[in-house]
Amino acid sequence: MFKKYSLTTLGVMAVVLAIVGTKILQFKAMAAAGAAMVMPAETVTSTTVHDAEWERSISATGSVVAVQGVTVSAEMAGKITKIAFEAGATVAAGDLLVQLDTSTEEAQLRSADAASMLGKTNLDRANELRAKNTNSQADLDAVDAQAKQAAAQADNIRSIIAKKTIRAPFAGRLGLRLVNLGQNLKEGDAIVSLQTLDPIYVNFSVPQQRIPVLKVGGPVRVVSDAAPGDVFAGKITAISPDVDVTTRNVRLQATLDNSGEKLRPGMFANVTIVMAEPEKVRAIPVSAILYAPYGDSVFVIDEKKNEKTGQTEKILRQQFVRLGTTRGDFVAVVNGLQDGEAIVTSGVFKLRPGIAVVIDNTLAPDAKLAPTPKDG
Repeated sequence: MFKKYSLTTLGVMAVVLAIVGTKILQFKAMAAAGAAMVMPAETVTSTTVHDAEWERSISATGSVVAVQGVTVSAEMAGKITKIAFEAGATVAAGDLLVQLDTSTEEAQLRSADAASMLGKTNLDRANELRAKNTNSQADLDAVDAQAKQAAAQADNIRSIIAKKTIRAPFAGRLGLRLVNLGQNLKEGDAIVSLQTLDPIYVNFSVPQQRIPVLKVGGPVRVVSDAAPGDVFAGKITAISPDVDVTTRNVRLQATLDNSGEKLRPGMFANVTIVMAEPEKVRAIPVSAILYAPYGDSVFVIDEKKNEKTGQTEKILRQQFVRLGTTRGDFVAVVNGLQDGEAIVTSGVFKLRPGIAVVIDNTLAPDAKLAPTPKDG
């Protein structure tokens, strides 16, 4: 019996040893295959790091203001007998806008003109008599005073008629009509808005620490959501001599060309003051940055010789960088990269140091300093 059990145990042990041996051989074969296996290279897009010059600028927000703008109003009371303009029309300086009733003044003017002519005739006659020494100097002075009074009375009536003949004080574009024919106006009643639209002002403010780099004549660019896609060029024409005690900002005014009249007084605008000296930077696409809590990095593409195959391969090296300002699709690198190094520009989140890569820039992202996104 004992001999029978011993044989059975030996048989089982032989089977187990055979299975273990087989597995060991399989694991060794798998390890050898893994060691011999070469991971396929990852396809990436890349760019070469180069130094560049960025335009230095100061950004601000402002409001569009008319160079000349006024609400034309009645200087004297009267009844409207004529409206000589259309709402929204362009007028020249001196164009008639509204005529008030002047029938009474015109009648008074005829009488005053007659009195003025009589006074002038009497003065001429008195001068002739004085030349012949047939009247006194006092008589001549009295006649002269009467003539001047009559002329002044006529001029006063002409002034009243002129004030009731309301004209455009300067060239510009009219707004909506605020009066109607036959309406009785009181002194100061509004008639219509008149604005000069070309050129046009934009008023804005910048922090006080920017004052040393500001100068009259400096170039500015203005954009507004009311005119998408348009950039209005202009120059700084005035810098306020005082600083706001609440905001510590200084106010500036720029004059812009507005020949298309796309900018209107009261509009909100974004202003960019362009500095004379450019900023030297080492810029790379934002898509090349691998952002992480422990530090931002990029993948540098190095060329190394594969000891097994003897071929030169492109291998990734993770390089931590310190970033500066961002502009459009680019970010400035303060340190960490050298001019001429090649870096990966897309898909960095799926990469790791030490892997081989193949560069294919056919689908590389088109990075721009001033991107213009469009709705799909």
